[in-house]
Amino acid sequence: MSKDLLAVYAGSFDPITFGHLDLIQRASKLFGEVIIAVGRHPTKHPLFTYSERLELLRQTTSEVTNARIDSFEGLLIQYCQRVGARVIVRGLRAATDFEYELQIAHANADMLPGVDTVFLPTRTHYGFVSASLVREIASHGGDVSHYAPAAVCDALRAKFGAAKP
Repeated sequence: MSKDLLAVYAGSFDPITFGHLDLIQRASKLFGEVIIAVGRHPTKHPLFTYSERLELLRQTTSEVTNARIDSFEGLLIQYCQRVGARVIVRGLRAATDFEYELQIAHANADMLPGVDTVFLPTRTHYGFVSASLVREIASHGGDVSHYAPAAVCDALRAKFGAAKP
C-alpha cells in the first residue's frame, strides 16, 4: 500500500469494538492518513449519541497518530470525494459480509472510479464480534471486556445502569 494515500474507514461505531480498533491500527500502517468517519443516518437510532461516539473514538484511538476522526451524512463515496480520499477500508468478518461489501464497492467504483475499496479480513478472534452483539450482551449485564475497550465498557454500564463488576 502507499503511505501517501488518504484512506477512510467509516461506520456507525455504536460502540467501537476491538475489531474496529484492530482494523484502524492495521489501516494506519498501510496508509499515510486514515479518517475514521462516523456515519450520521437520520433514520437510525443509535444507542450512543453522535457526541458520545466521537468521544469514545477519541479515547480509544489516541495512540494512532495518523488517524483523525470526522463524520459524514449521505453517501460515503461523496464524502471521500470531498476530503480527497483515494481508498475506502472495509472489514470482512464472514463470506456474507463480502457479498454485501462487494456490491457497495462496485457501486462506489461506478460513481467515482478514482476511489478504491480495500477489504481487510478481521482477525480470527474478532470474526464474530459486532457492535450489535456488544450492545446486546451489555444490555443484559454481561461482560463485554473481551470485545470492547474499557472506556466503552464503562459507557455501556452507564447506559444500562449496571454496576461495575
